[in-house]
Amino acid sequence: MSDQVPTPSPRRPWLLAIAAVFISAIAVVGYFAVFDRQTAPDVVFTDIQGKKFTSQDLRGKVVMVNFWATSCTTCVKEMPRMVETYNKYKDRGLEFVAVAMRYDPPNYVLNYAETRQLPFRVALDVKGDLAKAFGDVQMTPTTFVIDQNGHVLKRYLGEPDWDGLNRLLNNALG
Repeated sequence: MSDQVPTPSPRRPWLLAIAAVFISAIAVVGYFAVFDRQTAPDVVFTDIQGKKFTSQDLRGKVVMVNFWATSCTTCVKEMPRMVETYNKYKDRGLEFVAVAMRYDPPNYVLNYAETRQLPFRVALDVKGDLAKAFGDVQMTPTTFVIDQNGHVLKRYLGEPDWDGLNRLLNNALG
């Protein structure tokens, strides 16, 4: 019997490096597949006139869904820019839905929409179902930009970066 301990084979550090790069690439691709291509939820909106429409009705168009409230100072401040953005892109196929939060009294929302002559659809979320479906929106304003296939391109918390939003809309609308 020999007291010699077998010598381990030489390590191959390059093999570990290649494996690490491969695993990292899979993780990055998986992250973007899951988080950057999130599909907007299938929901039913009810506008301030009581008309219903669905997110499926909006497929084929770029859509902005803006959660807001008449009591939210940032929402009120940004609304003229939202109107301007909508007017700038509506002829290129942009749809816009302003969703009033459940705590916003419907008569306040109706008054605001009428006195400001909002040119886009204004929906009420009286039970909070829309906010829940869009990831449990709590903060206003929260705005989603959705592509023609129903994928969320961007979610803005608070007032958007207007230059970035315009670039995003230009790219999405072609």
